Amino acid sequence: MPAPYWLSPDDQTFPDVELALREPDGLLAVGGDLSVERLLTAYRQGIFPWYSEDQPILWWSPDPRSVLFPERLKISRSLRKTLRKGRFRITLDQAFDDVIEACAAPRSGQEGTWIVDEMKHAYRRLHAAGHAHSVEAWLDDRLAGGLYGVAIGQVFFGESMFTHVSDASKVAFVHLVRYLRQWHYSLIDCQVRTAHLDSLGATQISRQHFTRLLAEACGRPGYTGDWSLVRIGPWSDDEQQPES
Repeated sequence: MPAPYWLSPDDQTFPDVELALREPDGLLAVGGDLSVERLLTAYRQGIFPWYSEDQPILWWSPDPRSVLFPERLKISRSLRKTLRKGRFRITLDQAFDDVIEACAAPRSGQEGTWIVDEMKHAYRRLHAAGHAHSVEAWLDDRLAGGLYGVAIGQVFFGESMFTHVSDASKVAFVHLVRYLRQWHYSLIDCQVRTAHLDSLGATQISRQHFTRLLAEACGRPGYTGDWSLVRIGPWSDDEQQPES
């Protein structure tokens, strides 16, 4: 039976993603580290880390891949009403540490978390280097929901989202997509399929197609400004025609 590749701490390269296992789907490599350089190399090739506390670092590139094209965002009528009300205040990069802690908290009916301390430290380093970003939804100055991910070129690689108040994470995500469209981002990586992301317009494409898109979009210039200085304005239906 094929086995995943073991990575050397001294070598930042990864094997070809087409060598990833079919079972479990997408497992490509084991080991290495979570340095900024290795993580950026991984993302550019369509690889991401995902493992539990009692495991070594596991690197994945599943096939098919769940993605969302910003121009294909779907917004339900109920979510559209929530957006119009402006119930949540949305910010970028104002509470990265709080967002990642909330994402790491165990979910209902779930034991443990894959966002272990080593992962938290790694993404905080990526954030400090200007590559990882958070989106926050506030209700009465309380963090109600949000998400974080990594931006390279014109691709946003979504990592995790959480919600404490109904629709908070969806509103945060919709506003993120709104600005990614304005900044000419062409792809949002959702990694693996979920009903939650499917409802917002995510679709599945082959790994081969995904890596071709990455090769183009990661090489194009993305937004170079300071995300924390972006002021998220009120929602306007003129910017996005919602789905019914």
